Amino acid sequence: MVIARKIAYNVIFNVITKILSTILALVGIGFITRYLGTNGFGDYSTVIAFFSFFGSAADLGLYNITAREISRPDADEKKIISNALALRIVSSLIVFAITPFFVYFLPYSRDVKVGIIVAAASFVFSTTYMVLNGVFQKNLAMDKVASAEVLGKLLQLLIIILAVKLNLGFIAIIFSVLASMILNFVLVVYLARKYVSLSLQFDFAYWKKFLIESAPLGFSSLIIFIYFKIDTILLSILKTSTDVGLYNAAYKVLENITFFPAMIIGLIFPLLSRHIFSDKKEFSRIANETLKVFVILIVPLVVGTIFLADGVIHLIGGDAFAASGNILRILIFALVFIFFSSLFNNILISSNHQKKLIVPLILCAAFNIVANLILIPLYSYNAAAAVSVLTEFFVALAGFFLVSKYVKFRPQINNLSRILFSGFIMGLFLFLFKSSGFFLLALGSSATYLALLWLTKTITKEDISSIFANK
Repeated sequence: MVIARKIAYNVIFNVITKILSTILALVGIGFITRYLGTNGFGDYSTVIAFFSFFGSAADLGLYNITAREISRPDADEKKIISNALALRIVSSLIVFAITPFFVYFLPYSRDVKVGIIVAAASFVFSTTYMVLNGVFQKNLAMDKVASAEVLGKLLQLLIIILAVKLNLGFIAIIFSVLASMILNFVLVVYLARKYVSLSLQFDFAYWKKFLIESAPLGFSSLIIFIYFKIDTILLSILKTSTDVGLYNAAYKVLENITFFPAMIIGLIFPLLSRHIFSDKKEFSRIANETLKVFVILIVPLVVGTIFLADGVIHLIGGDAFAASGNILRILIFALVFIFFSSLFNNILISSNHQKKLIVPLILCAAFNIVANLILIPLYSYNAAAAVSVLTEFFVALAGFFLVSKYVKFRPQINNLSRILFSGFIMGLFLFLFKSSGFFLLALGSSATYLALLWLTKTITKEDISSIFANK
């Protein structure tokens, strides 16, 4: 089918570009960690945590609801996009305007406060172009967004290298984020014009109707920020910048891997929205195939991290961040639950049950804050990592319960035992050849895992050819 071929192309192209973006991001982090040290990288991570906070505060749930609404049959795409874009710009500018007053009361150095203001400016551009992603999702053209993001990452890396080589300091590093977001914004707006006529509409009656649908998601986004990033902010207040730096050297690895579930969900979300009411059988097939793909990705990520975490951290930060290896081994299990919760939560959104997420997310956020406040003073970054894992577990569990109850979706993972067996053999390879070099271990174990998937017929020639079939 044409749609299948377009999905296959988008998946392959996005995997390639996202891997490239991740490499660029990790190289950039490598320069930053070595230039700023554990203390300076802690300050950098604090600023980036506030960047995420601003995005959550002004999110309003617009991205997901926009993508859902324009995917409906006979949707007035121009009206939806134009009003969502205007609403997002207004909310972003409001948050940016109040940031200097908010920053004044924070217990940080002048550089960190200036960095937070720059991050607020960066978020104005990032959140605005994110609204337009729904247009590319609907048209199965996420390759264009991915290309823009690669160029943004490349610009950011070039500025980071320039700042390090010329010793321009902490603020120049932060400005690399702003430059990247501006470039992404310009490129995405330009590319989106191929699919929809862009303008700003201030239909306040429509805004009200739209916000009634999106506000629960916006609130959920803020809650998600609390349990996803509040640990960094609490570490910056309760402990030292060095603790923040060590924790975030591991956390940055986790963040850069989460593109896998986000990318896949972004591609299949319009299909979930299209079939959730009209063809429940097809909806269940798509959701279960997505689950299978998630498990195929999760197993080698967990097994590989257990054995290779120290090597990964050494590549990113050097010997100064050696303690981050064990943090990464803990955090990788949070990623497992992020995969599942991202699917369950988007199923709820596609079925108009997003409001059901609010109470569970509030409870998870409350647990996260209380547990961090109690445990961080005692166990520092190890506590923050363990609490992150538990929080993500509770979020995934809540999502599973809600989709089972309200959507009547029963997850089924085909060939689960074969996938786990392939992961076991991969782990055995890593254990037996643990004295080999990092890159040999990484490549060899990956090849072993893929070979076992093929030999056990977890992935078959028919699976691959069916994706590219014309019919």
